[in-house]
Amino acid sequence: MLDCRNADGRAEAVSQAAEVVRAGKLVVLPTDTVYGVGADAFDQVAVAMVLAAKHRSRDMPPPVLVPDARTVDGLATDVPMYARILMRAFWPGPLTLVLRAQASLAWDLGHTNGTVALRMPQDEVALQVLSEVGPVAVTSANLTGHAAATTAGEAQEQLRGAVSLYLDDGPRLERGASTIVDCTGAEPVVLRHGSLSADSLREVLGDTALHDAPAPPVTGPSAPRSAAIGGPRLVGSLRPSGVGTRPGAVVTLPAAGPIDAA
Repeated sequence: MLDCRNADGRAEAVSQAAEVVRAGKLVVLPTDTVYGVGADAFDQVAVAMVLAAKHRSRDMPPPVLVPDARTVDGLATDVPMYARILMRAFWPGPLTLVLRAQASLAWDLGHTNGTVALRMPQDEVALQVLSEVGPVAVTSANLTGHAAATTAGEAQEQLRGAVSLYLDDGPRLERGASTIVDCTGAEPVVLRHGSLSADSLREVLGDTALHDAPAPPVTGPSAPRSAAIGGPRLVGSLRPSGVGTRPGAVVTLPAAGPIDAA
């Protein structure tokens, strides 16, 4: 546990965190939302260790934090102009964008269906670490099903020895989770409402329509068969297929969804 709350200790702590990440190990770091646990996004074993530390399956891939918006074109393809507008307006900040991943990248974040969730955090410690090591796969520093850690101590209580280094920069209590927006289609879709409001997004999008994720399915005998597909849609095409399923074939995921963005 290294204290980052003063400038003298911060530089050394960031340097040690960078060494840990380069060595293929896990680090807990503060962000502008909650504390996150992360590893080198291009180290397949380290990313698997992140999921294992959280007791999480590959069906719930971690998002990737980047040091600046210029990194995006190396990680994503077919980035729509509205996504670039959102990045310019709200990065760094609590906005996660789901984009189509570059197919040539030698990484394995889990079952992403060809997408990647990217964010540039508005946190000095996190940005310093990212500037040292590049893109880091980061998800909230807690066991799956438990509350997100708002302090380094809370993260350590849950993740313990699975993490090699904890960076302590005080509590993160003022903001909720990031807002997640699907940018893989012609128009953006809010997948998770977070600390950045949809109205704030609409203010900069102009004529581009911003959609909310489809409502939960209608239940009961009068519901159409296609309504069996509903609830959180953070994997696959990110939109309902309209294909009916037999009762009980679809399992509704927890409210956090498969992308648990910090």
